Amino acid sequence: MPGRTVMVLTAAAAFTAPWAACPAEASPAVSSSASDVRGPWRPAVVAALGDSISAGFNACGWYVSCRSRSWSTGDDVGVQSHYMRLLDLNAGPALGSEVNLAVPGTTSAGLAAQVGQAVARRADYVTVLVGAQDACAEQERLMTPVSVYERRVAGALAAFKRSRPGGRVFLASVPDLKRLWRVGRDNLVARGFWAVGRICPTMLAKASSDAPADRARRDRVRARVAAYNAALARVCAAYGPACRFDGNALFDCPFTLDQVSKWDFFHPNAAGQRLIAQRTYPVVRDWFERPELQP
Repeated sequence: MPGRTVMVLTAAAAFTAPWAACPAEASPAVSSSASDVRGPWRPAVVAALGDSISAGFNACGWYVSCRSRSWSTGDDVGVQSHYMRLLDLNAGPALGSEVNLAVPGTTSAGLAAQVGQAVARRADYVTVLVGAQDACAEQERLMTPVSVYERRVAGALAAFKRSRPGGRVFLASVPDLKRLWRVGRDNLVARGFWAVGRICPTMLAKASSDAPADRARRDRVRARVAAYNAALARVCAAYGPACRFDGNALFDCPFTLDQVSKWDFFHPNAAGQRLIAQRTYPVVRDWFERPELQP
């Protein structure tokens, strides 16, 4: 699969903010509107939807998907995916009751088809991470418009809600593409992979350039990703308390090259997949774990 069609692992805060360490176990705030769907809840089938990140692409082999190391449904004990955490809690899924429907190369246009597959598999807890490839186009003008992105995601989730009214959805924020450029721009090997593979050219083309036009292009692409995340927040709020958005927890987390595959300097390796699971699971923890009693 060409590198240009796959999703980036990277996240950032404001352009000029210092790169503070990303906490291993963040605890994003949970909206009070979710109080009527708190745990413990027992999902029977967990499904991963999205693109190459959730598919574990390049996490254990040369340009292949490695679903065992997916942050969402993987069974690798070193990653501690959402699925493995549920098994550890005995929170419902039996071994084998997970399905990874994520496909490398998927944009928001492919989400509806994956939802259809999840419904057919009777999934009742689905995770969604999709959108960077909507921004990683050959040219800026080909990036998915925000309104189209929002409509696609909203339509896919509406279909899931109609077919699986008792199901729940977790939406991960789209990672910040500019973070990867920042941490890799001075690495000759990373720049080589990005250039030869034409990986995310809207952001990573001319990676060493400080020309005003290239700086402005990167800022516009980052702004598009931020707008996608704002759209995800709106879609999730409209869905209701059975949907959780991570509140930009993944977007705001500063990944390093140590968490990126050295086969393409683009996708999360096993350590990166583990970090995604660590950053995202706290958003839905109260769905699965019994709340602690207050003194």
